[in-house]
Amino acid sequence: MSLHDDAASVLKEYEAQGDLRDTYLAHLASHPDGMWKSCADGHITASALVIDPARERVLLTLHKKLRMWLQMGGHCEPGDASLSASALREGTEESGIEGLTLVSGGPIRLDRHLTPCAWHLDVQYAAVPPEGAVEKISDESLDLRWFAYDEVAGVADDSVVRLLEETRKRLSS
Repeated sequence: MSLHDDAASVLKEYEAQGDLRDTYLAHLASHPDGMWKSCADGHITASALVIDPARERVLLTLHKKLRMWLQMGGHCEPGDASLSASALREGTEESGIEGLTLVSGGPIRLDRHLTPCAWHLDVQYAAVPPEGAVEKISDESLDLRWFAYDEVAGVADDSVVRLLEETRKRLSS
């Protein structure tokens, strides 16, 4: 199955945010290249919020280009076997943490936002680090830092706050 087909399948199964989900599906239906950065009309991206529920904290990156505290994430790559694999790869690359495990149940949220390159139709997952994991800053970041749940709203935008809220709900159910 191609990454494009996998993304369409994942989105068809995603039951929340119906209007936004339909926008993503329409984008994929009308853009065979809709998974790739080269698609000027926008592209599907994948991200992963690295969350440590035992310590009630999340790992955020200070994005080098956007200069904002965000979850790990970015563009899909041809070698990605699936949308979830893309999110896991991005989470691993940007956190420096090997052995991340995606939170079960598929994507947590969708978030569409304009970036300097194009519209990003982000499919947001969450990932839990293994016990004793140590983060390592990547060249895509200015900083990498753990924040307590109650600190996130003071440093990150509403998209990250909503992602954290939905992730916490998923983990508690």
